[in-house]
Amino acid sequence: MRLTAYTDYSLRVLTYLGLQQGRLSTINEISETYGLSANHLMKIIHNLGKLGYVDTVRGRGGGIRLAGSPREINLGQLVRQVEPDFAIVECFDGKRRDNCVIAPACRSQWIFEKAVQAFLDVLDAYTLADLLQNSTRLSALLSIVPPKEKAG
Repeated sequence: MRLTAYTDYSLRVLTYLGLQQGRLSTINEISETYGLSANHLMKIIHNLGKLGYVDTVRGRGGGIRLAGSPREINLGQLVRQVEPDFAIVECFDGKRRDNCVIAPACRSQWIFEKAVQAFLDVLDAYTLADLLQNSTRLSALLSIVPPKEKAG
């Protein structure tokens, strides 16, 4: 099972915003931190906003932040919403099923469907808060200064 870069980047954006503890961040900040295209991130953040994961604040001093608590963001639900499909073998795609000679008797589709479901079941057991458990180390790796240090 392999997730698309779009899903990976969506998780990275949410991780970054989760570490910000409600402070506004910018697309350029996230782009520079991860070394990703700002244009690509703009599309991802727009979609995350439509899905209700992030709030955007327009205008001067604006930016983006999580729309809720990291505990409210279920990883399985997120992946289902941003991953375009889970067709890990050709026969998952109903349009291409005719290309395989053994499709009428093959059980691989059933087995792989169960594997994908097990994968998603594991993700369903975790939230963004679980990804943020090592927040001190993550913040250091991303050069995020905790609020207490900025105030002092």
